Amino acid sequence: MDYRKEFPIFKNRNNHYLDTAATSQKPKRVLDKIMEYYEKYNGNPGRGSHTLSMEASNLMANARKTVQKFINAKYPEEVIFTKSTTESINLIAYSYGMEFINENDEIILGISNHHANIVPWQFVAKKKNAKIKFVYLTENGQFDIEDFKNKLSDKTKLVAISAVVNVTGVIQPIKEIIEIARNKNKNIRILVDAAQSMLHFKHDVQKLDADFLVFSGHKLFTPMGIGVMYGKKDILDKMPPFLYGGDMIEFVTEQESTFAPLPNKFEGGTQNVEGAVTLEEAINFIEEISYEKINEIENSLTEIALEKLKKLDFVETYFTKDVQRAGIIAFNVKNVHSHDVAFILDSYNVAVRSGHHCAQPLMKYLGVPSCCRASFSIYNNEEDIDKLIEGLLKVKEVFEL
Repeated sequence: MDYRKEFPIFKNRNNHYLDTAATSQKPKRVLDKIMEYYEKYNGNPGRGSHTLSMEASNLMANARKTVQKFINAKYPEEVIFTKSTTESINLIAYSYGMEFINENDEIILGISNHHANIVPWQFVAKKKNAKIKFVYLTENGQFDIEDFKNKLSDKTKLVAISAVVNVTGVIQPIKEIIEIARNKNKNIRILVDAAQSMLHFKHDVQKLDADFLVFSGHKLFTPMGIGVMYGKKDILDKMPPFLYGGDMIEFVTEQESTFAPLPNKFEGGTQNVEGAVTLEEAINFIEEISYEKINEIENSLTEIALEKLKKLDFVETYFTKDVQRAGIIAFNVKNVHSHDVAFILDSYNVAVRSGHHCAQPLMKYLGVPSCCRASFSIYNNEEDIDKLIEGLLKVKEVFEL
């Protein structure tokens, strides 16, 4: 099946979109869901006894159950809707981190983490006088298990890692990391950033035994503005609210307030019903296609792209040997800044990401200021790769390489 036909943007633009890792394009059925919601069901959930309000509440509840099933959470109230992965991580940092991380505790992060999974923990560490330790990478770009074992200690309170590196696409050994941490101390909390991985493979939070797992809808064929924070119920019950206001309270007096149970405790204010219903539709879309088919398409395109890139002696790729990867390739044209490369590629209607990718510690570790990133999805084809190569040959010509 040609899945490209499911995405209206490709009917309207002659674009070779290789930037799904930044945000995915949206299938028509998801876009149609937006109009269906506003034309038939628009109401403020939890804020009325009239039909539209109650229908909006039901839509939110159904979407929550769909996400619960999608990640195999034990309870629907373990699924908290946010606006993004970044907000989800900040929720955990401000609520769990500021409440339970104490002086001299240690937080372990991966050097390849996105800034959104570094900066909030720097804030917590400074406020609580805790210590951050970084785990570095093996030669093939994976989280170094031996380095991790050496840095785990009796003081380790939290481990925050990415399931897939957003720059390189390298898949990290999350299950092994969690098992090692649990064997060291069952009370270590594990946060998995699944922003880059949710589109590529199934996540079973109960099998993983992750305490927290976060992701965004916009990298999952959904419009921007909806995210998910999963947390184990017994942990979430003990965490204080993150945002205060309407719908997250139980009772309010002049001087005191009590808070609603999960999930409302963490969902203050009017919720993004449009985002929730489109996320549900995107999940249904993914499950109908199957992760097996998605991986088949992405792996094939990635292999073809790598083979063609290897033939260009002026192009350098990163962590492309002997490692499991999602449909992402990081590369540079030697002696040319990534922004210049991306600008020329854009003249060929090829969209790639350039810069430090919100991963400056990783860039420093690699010894490069920036790089380009090509990322693939089910709407890509070999023509997109050929156009990428054509554009790179133009870069060579322009810079006389």
